[in-house]
Amino acid sequence: MSVTKINGFEFAEMIIHGANVLSANANYVDSLNVFPVPDGDTGTNMNLSMTSGAKEVKNHKQKDIGKVGSALAKGLLMGARGNSGVILSQLFRGFAKHIEQHSEIDAVQFSGALEAGVEMAYKAVMKPVEGTILTVAKDAARKGVQVAKTESDLIVLMEEIVKEAKASLKRTPDLLPVLKEVGVVDSGGQGLLFVYEGFLAELKGEEFTGAAAEVVADLEFSDDHDHLLSFTSAEDIEFGYCTEFMVRLEMGKRPFNEQTFRNEISDNGDSLLVISDDEVVKVHIHTESPGTCFNYGQQYGNLINMKVENMREQYAELLSKGAATADASGGTQEMKPFGVVSISMGSGISKLFKSLGADYIVEGGQTMNPSTEDILKAVDKVHAETVFIFPNNKNIILAAEQAKAVSDRELVVIPTKTIPQGMISLFSFNPDASAEENEQAMMEALANVKTAQITHAVRDTTIDGVEIKKDDFMGMIEGKIVVTNQDRMKATEELLTQSLEGAEILTILYGQDVPADELEQLTQYCGAHFAAVEVEVHEGNQPLYPYIFAIE
Repeated sequence: MSVTKINGFEFAEMIIHGANVLSANANYVDSLNVFPVPDGDTGTNMNLSMTSGAKEVKNHKQKDIGKVGSALAKGLLMGARGNSGVILSQLFRGFAKHIEQHSEIDAVQFSGALEAGVEMAYKAVMKPVEGTILTVAKDAARKGVQVAKTESDLIVLMEEIVKEAKASLKRTPDLLPVLKEVGVVDSGGQGLLFVYEGFLAELKGEEFTGAAAEVVADLEFSDDHDHLLSFTSAEDIEFGYCTEFMVRLEMGKRPFNEQTFRNEISDNGDSLLVISDDEVVKVHIHTESPGTCFNYGQQYGNLINMKVENMREQYAELLSKGAATADASGGTQEMKPFGVVSISMGSGISKLFKSLGADYIVEGGQTMNPSTEDILKAVDKVHAETVFIFPNNKNIILAAEQAKAVSDRELVVIPTKTIPQGMISLFSFNPDASAEENEQAMMEALANVKTAQITHAVRDTTIDGVEIKKDDFMGMIEGKIVVTNQDRMKATEELLTQSLEGAEILTILYGQDVPADELEQLTQYCGAHFAAVEVEVHEGNQPLYPYIFAIE
């Protein structure tokens, strides 16, 4: 059988098969993940990214391959997660650009599209590192261009591309010392190889049946998984928050220039990737200050699809998994009676929940709602007979309830709508009481706290009779907007005046970008105007909300 051209329908099936092969081997790719940070999520991120692209392709199947390529690029852009996922999206964005004017393509055009994708991916990365997915993609594409000069059969071409991708992957430890030290090949390169092997299997009309670890089978590396986990520590991670967001560009905001944007935001961390089209900018960065990055992005338009993950905690979880595996080899890990999963926004708030007894924190909140799957994964990490879930946001309660419905574990959802509700409910937990008694006590505690918040408006509007101007600061009590002011301090003072009548305790959780002098001004204001109220101040480090107030 020989294939000299492919159209949109055929390319769509290649994409779907490639996504399926990657999905089936995502856990294996995760197990190789040590660069740039050993957070064990490369396979997961690449899988979610490729699945998003494949889904868009399924919805736009047609004969014109250029249009199918555009659908793939759009799906990948919107769904790209993590370093590897964003790079994958750029590889196929460049591929799609190269073929956008074609209804079908041959071997020369296919290999040229791979090379165009490599060029775009390298441009997206601030500091390209060899020995990664970039190297595997580059070597495979160059081989494809060379072979296509004399070979018209796309099956033969793809066989050579896969062969070179395997060889390049095998060479990655020689280019990136950390891979050789730990004894693995590059995880992103392995993920890309799985995609290409899916392409080849589809061209041949076969199912991919290759062994996941065949590339490293003959490498003289240690297979000691503990060595992989312990070659570094969580404290060695310089920039601890994997931060991703998109900016929907707006007229009237700062004019967007991709190179300027990339250069200016790069001061906030590393592993930076910036990609854009005429409407949106996608940003991935490892940083210690997610809020600073969000604020910078807002200079150009509205933020969407924001996500922050604590990579130090992710790495610590990998270590705990290794410990659990070791424990399982000698016996069954004992289950404690109760466990707690809490959704949190901001490192300071997460620490507070940990201090109150939370076993596992899911990063999320307003605009960053974790999925049912995210919550179920968190539950799996808690070794307890009954697990209490605190959503701490009204938009997350449904996902938590769905997790309860599908889980085979004993889950109890405490329908907390705010961070203060979650804190006071968890404070009511009694380890000596039954699950039912704890649920009742924590539900009753919800009535003992009132939540007030300060945030800012992203557009002009009128809500509940309150006229709001874009970039005004808004004060909310239990989610209802009661105050607006262009000055943050004035909005905060007005909000507290309306909130503190009859209050005994005020807990202030201040956000990422609140300066010390402003916080001092606020505490002095509270002392002068609300002398009967006991005031506690905690660093919440939360995004979006400069202040969250718990009022008792």
